[in-house]
Amino acid sequence: MAGVITASEPSWIAPFTGLSPRAFGKLVTVLRREGAEAVRKGRPWSLPLEDRALLVAAYWRTNLTMRQLAPLFGVSKSAADRIINHLGPMLALQPRKRFAKDTVLIVDGTLVPTRDHTIAAQSKTSHVARGSSRRSGSKIHGWCEGTVGVEQR
Repeated sequence: MAGVITASEPSWIAPFTGLSPRAFGKLVTVLRREGAEAVRKGRPWSLPLEDRALLVAAYWRTNLTMRQLAPLFGVSKSAADRIINHLGPMLALQPRKRFAKDTVLIVDGTLVPTRDHTIAAQSKTSHVARGSSRRSGSKIHGWCEGTVGVEQR
C-alpha cells in the first residue's frame, strides 16, 4: 500500500522509535531470537516484523489511538491492537531478579487520592437496577498507597 509508514524507509525509524536505523535493526534481531516471527495458528501477520516493531514503538511514543495509528501503517484497528498485544510484552523491560550486594533501591510509595463521595456527585449508575433491587453504593474515600516506580542508585 502506498503512503504508509514502513521500516523499509529509514527516515521513519528515528522519529517513531528514537533509535538509529542500526539500533532498530539490532532490536528486530533480538525480537526474532525471542520468537516474535515464529509461525502461529490462524491468519498470518499482514506486516513484516520490522513494521510491526515500528508500529508498537509509534503507539508508545505518540500516544495515538488505534483508529489513528492503523491507517498510517495500512492495517485495520483490530490488527494494530493484536500487533501491540503480541509484541508489546516482548519489547518491555524485564524486571531484574537479583541485584548486587550493596545496591540501594528507592521505592516510591506515592499516595494517590481516591474519590470522596461527600464532595463529588454520586455516580449515575448506582441507582435502581432491575426493578426494586439496588446496587450497594459503597463510599470509597481516602488515600491509596502504591508502588509507582523503583529506582536503582
